[in-house]
Amino acid sequence: MKDVRPIPDPIPDADPSTGWTKDWPYTPLRLPERALEIERRDNGETILRNPTPLEPYPVQVSDDLRRQAVRIPDRTFLAQRGADGDWVHLTYAAARDRADRVSQWLLDNGHNGDNPVAILSDNSLNFAVLQLGAMQVGIPAMPVSPAYSLMSKDFAKVRHVCDSFTPSLVYVEDAALFKPALDAVKPDATIVATRNVEAIAGAIPFDDLLAGAPGAAVERAYAAVTGDSIGKILLTSGSTGLPKGVINTQRLMCSSLTQIGQVWPFLHDEPPVICDWLPWNHTFAANFNFNTILRFGGTYWLDEGKPVPSRFEATLRNLREVKINQYVNVARAYDLLVPALEADPAFAEHVLGDCQYLFYAGAGLPQALWDRIEALSIRVRGARIPMMTSLGSTETGPPAIKGYWPCDRSGTVGLPIPGLEAKLAPAGGKTEIRFRGPNIAPGYYRNPEKTAEAFDAEGFYRIGDAVKWIDEADPMQGLSFDGRVAENFKLLTGTWVATGVLRLDALSFLGPLVSDAAVTGEDRDEVGLLGFANLDACKAAIGPAAEGLSPADVVAHPAVHDALRVKIAAYNREHPGSSQRIARVLLMTAPPDIDAGEITDKGYLNQRAILNARAELVERLYAGEGADVVAA
Repeated sequence: MKDVRPIPDPIPDADPSTGWTKDWPYTPLRLPERALEIERRDNGETILRNPTPLEPYPVQVSDDLRRQAVRIPDRTFLAQRGADGDWVHLTYAAARDRADRVSQWLLDNGHNGDNPVAILSDNSLNFAVLQLGAMQVGIPAMPVSPAYSLMSKDFAKVRHVCDSFTPSLVYVEDAALFKPALDAVKPDATIVATRNVEAIAGAIPFDDLLAGAPGAAVERAYAAVTGDSIGKILLTSGSTGLPKGVINTQRLMCSSLTQIGQVWPFLHDEPPVICDWLPWNHTFAANFNFNTILRFGGTYWLDEGKPVPSRFEATLRNLREVKINQYVNVARAYDLLVPALEADPAFAEHVLGDCQYLFYAGAGLPQALWDRIEALSIRVRGARIPMMTSLGSTETGPPAIKGYWPCDRSGTVGLPIPGLEAKLAPAGGKTEIRFRGPNIAPGYYRNPEKTAEAFDAEGFYRIGDAVKWIDEADPMQGLSFDGRVAENFKLLTGTWVATGVLRLDALSFLGPLVSDAAVTGEDRDEVGLLGFANLDACKAAIGPAAEGLSPADVVAHPAVHDALRVKIAAYNREHPGSSQRIARVLLMTAPPDIDAGEITDKGYLNQRAILNARAELVERLYAGEGADVVAA
């Protein structure tokens, strides 16, 4: 929809208080009417259901692969840059053929459903083929965060994975790169690699898995797979301890894609095309992105970039070369992409010109950034591109409740999707949400104790998130995220602090000087922040005098403190209540530590782990000691 109405030039600065965006229409998108049933109980609990029946769904994920290999054999399914920089394409027909060959090799070499196939590397064509080949014959695929091997000092998490889940095969893209981790852990497994195979004694080249033709054994094993068969074991981040293996059955994955297709029917109209960096060891990309492309016959361009300053240039290059019709990412990626689009109208037209919708997940999108995105879409399309999100986890498919209508504000996580029930239960002054349905994991691999803890007496999964109604008088407006139940705390006054919401609101004001933060104040009088300093932004605030300064000198500089105080004051004017007002900020230069569980490889912070690991900094923050402390 182009030029729906005259576009002001320049478009006014995005300001939610003026309501300027509310008058602009949305680009067209086929979506269903909202549907909701509410059951209120005498004990204060509420059950929410989508009354739309769940449609039939395939038995296993590779049913979609086989269907697409017949329907669109020559369409690119996956594409990845090769060593020469050119794109290497894998069609649907080729993907099916290679997966079948891998299946035959696995069966011939004694691999079965008793032990998973572990994949330690980043996303790649061989990763996809190995995963599909294992799952379709009943062998669980277990993607493992590369950070456990490449960013860790002690390899404790990858050792735990190999010792506890006993994979029969471990795949790495580059044997030389993963040799230190594998030498330290010494898994009792066959090692398979694509590059530098000779670096690990006894390792097998991946090409060997493709050498033989598939036979009747593959078809027999394929037919034996049921909805209860384990397709993937997706590991939790390990931020609260060692990783747990979430059982992703074939039913979980297949029903989830059908649910998505019912609330987003536009996916049936035009094959989705994405360019995506998100790791396949996380449910967002592993199930939502990868399986969506497979179900609806789209194309997945593998992005080797990441939403960090040192790696984002690769993402921008890829987005300039390929043409997408959906942008699906975490909030941090939007934070880096939007300035590039604002600075280059032709690039903005290229990226947004055919976009059906914009999706963010994993963390909230600051409202100020939301408004800038809407301004861009109005300039490019003459209308707002719908932005939507969902709420879910590794245990829920991932979407459990999902937005399926255009929203005027960030944070609307939606309503239940077909086939799913949600329970709203009072919890510590908040409303906890729990889930039950075919897309919910049955538990944790080889961990009956944690499985039992994860579900309530009625079988609802306890996700640990709190929600609230956008408008209690109009439930059809949906739910919004209201923080993690376990991360909320009380001040000495007895007032609850909603950590997740406060953190997101604060970052909308304190950026770009503060890139992320942990909220402090439990059993204290005031709220504070341990802020991760964006040193580039801080140096910009100092100006030429920043040249040659150490990181410690940068965060202690008066110009940085003055600039941050202005931002804190602006935030506090909008959030004057004691449970929201920020009294002080300590600027940290040390990044989050993955070994200490402070961060996942997707960049999600664990508030509790940071506060525990940096307890000394919390004490300094409240004592007002140190040149890195900024008082409001």
